[in-house]
Amino acid sequence: MDLSFSQRAQGFRTELRAWLAEHAPRDPGGDGGPEFGTLEEEFSFLRDWQRKLAGDRWVGVHWPERYGGRGAGPEENYVFQEEMALARAPEVINRIGVNLVGPSLMRHGTEEQRQRWLARILTADDVWCQLFSEPGAGSDLTALRTRATLDGDHFVVTGQKVWTSWAQFADWGILIARTDPDEPGARGISYLVVDMHAPGVTVRPLRQMTGTSEFNEVFLEDVRVPRDHLVGELHRGWSIAQTTLAHERGTSPRQLVIHRMLLEDLRRLAAALPEGEPARDELRQRVAQAAIEVEVAKLNNWRTLTRIERGEPLGPESSFIKLYWSEMSQRIHDAVMLAMGPAGILDGGPRSVARGRLARSWLYYRAASIFAGTNEVQRNIIAQRVLGLPRG
Repeated sequence: MDLSFSQRAQGFRTELRAWLAEHAPRDPGGDGGPEFGTLEEEFSFLRDWQRKLAGDRWVGVHWPERYGGRGAGPEENYVFQEEMALARAPEVINRIGVNLVGPSLMRHGTEEQRQRWLARILTADDVWCQLFSEPGAGSDLTALRTRATLDGDHFVVTGQKVWTSWAQFADWGILIARTDPDEPGARGISYLVVDMHAPGVTVRPLRQMTGTSEFNEVFLEDVRVPRDHLVGELHRGWSIAQTTLAHERGTSPRQLVIHRMLLEDLRRLAAALPEGEPARDELRQRVAQAAIEVEVAKLNNWRTLTRIERGEPLGPESSFIKLYWSEMSQRIHDAVMLAMGPAGILDGGPRSVARGRLARSWLYYRAASIFAGTNEVQRNIIAQRVLGLPRG
């Protein structure tokens, strides 16, 4: 068993680490990171950051060189995400486009579609969103009700989507809609690209308990989508959606690094508790458990990375990665809140801990068991497709 990265990946790591040391914003998102007055300010900052990365070809490193990437393999792409997190560098604003849209178009789109859209994804000249979930079809996407009816050279799309990240700033969206109402379940669904500035598209931000509004609900009222915006075959978009979702639920090196840092926060907070504090003994056990779980998460990531390096299909096992880290995250965050005590509920101010960063993180990760596919759905996928258990 070899648990080391290749020389090529290590060289890639050294080059990237040097670039980030020179160019990365100082401690963004941490205790001393930039604070934004509005979401528009944050979006502008992140778009400029992506353009700086793209200028030196540090966006979409896993994309083929002919489409603007570096042709990096899965190992280097893993290293890229890991080093970005270690440097506390912001994620690119167009990560839906880079991580989900790009790979899906490369595999299923036409060459004309690739030439039209891919290059502008890397530079964030076009920002993308994902129009999959619906109010009544989040856990079971095949129950979607959005319709796309073919009318000459256009589809006419009507429906509603929800939990759409950064939709208020998006130029394009990948959409799944039912194009054959007579077909049940996954059959009769098509995969389309929608102009988010088209007539009939309405975006309404959703304020979350973190106080931010990067999620949105999107209403589509008789939106005309050109037929050449169909990706793949008509009525066979579900298999393309599976490609998109597999990339969403694969390895998560950034999450791993974030939770290593969270573990260090937990250790520091627990060690600072005075002797005799009732929570101290409980936290000792929680810190040990968290350390074990973070190490297991690392090994699970490496196992999946090995499969990808060998060219083996990612398959439904990716659901296990998502299920594991999301529940691990919530357990560690709960331990952090216990260690902070009453000050843990303060979001900023002189008596808050880490300027409220940990409190906001706890609030955000309450949704970890919901986003990218609910954990109940992930368990069903594992039971049926990995373990071969029958449906209930």
